[in-house]
Amino acid sequence: MPESAASRALRLGVAGPVGTGKSSLIATICRALADEIRIGVITNDIYTDEDARFLRSAGVLEPERIVAVETGACPHTAIRDDVTANLLAAEDLERAFAPLDMVVIESGGDNLTATFSPALVDAQIFVLDVAGGGDVARKGGPGIGRADLLVVNKTDLAPYVGVDVPQMVADATAARDDRPVLALSRTDAASVAALRAWVLTVLAAHRAGSHIPQDPGPMAPHFHADEDGTGFLHTHEDGAAPHAHATGDAEHSHADHVHP
Repeated sequence: MPESAASRALRLGVAGPVGTGKSSLIATICRALADEIRIGVITNDIYTDEDARFLRSAGVLEPERIVAVETGACPHTAIRDDVTANLLAAEDLERAFAPLDMVVIESGGDNLTATFSPALVDAQIFVLDVAGGGDVARKGGPGIGRADLLVVNKTDLAPYVGVDVPQMVADATAARDDRPVLALSRTDAASVAALRAWVLTVLAAHRAGSHIPQDPGPMAPHFHADEDGTGFLHTHEDGAAPHAHATGDAEHSHADHVHP
């Protein structure tokens, strides 16, 4: 890792589908570590600051350390295709509250293929939850397969949704070629301690300059519907072509963004 990256705050991305508990996980991280390290948070929503308001109301950090980015587009756009808004927000946070040890960046809720650009974050957590089904970990995708940590969240709900947590963790571990998987409940002290230890280990490696950000790979092709019932197939490849939504959005292009 370049020295300049090691000298700034660790940037930790948190991604996953809608409703898996990304904001709750970030609140858990803040509660576990706010007395030890200096943290800032950036949330991403398409048109609101709902997640930022949730975290502020939870009282996990000083409200000024939690800022919102309204992406105005597909959630993955601001974390992979054009990360400018999030990079500026991270730099502003680090400047305003220097020195920060870590900036946590929450993606808007997306599908199983969501990944952060390594140009934005140094490490990334992908979040699933038991309420999404015990088989979801077997479905794979770059986030599940290659994020630095996969969290199987809300394990306390497993008895109510008929999910075998050990089997789900085993499936996830197989899908990840033995990369780390953490079964987490915010009500389970042991799992929260394991999450805290993982974050501190990554932070120490970042500070030492030994942590190298990994790119989980581009998102898989997926379809976006427009309001008129049409839409487009969205893939992430080099040689992007400009595109526009049928609703009249301005045409835009990204380095790894193409629409056939």
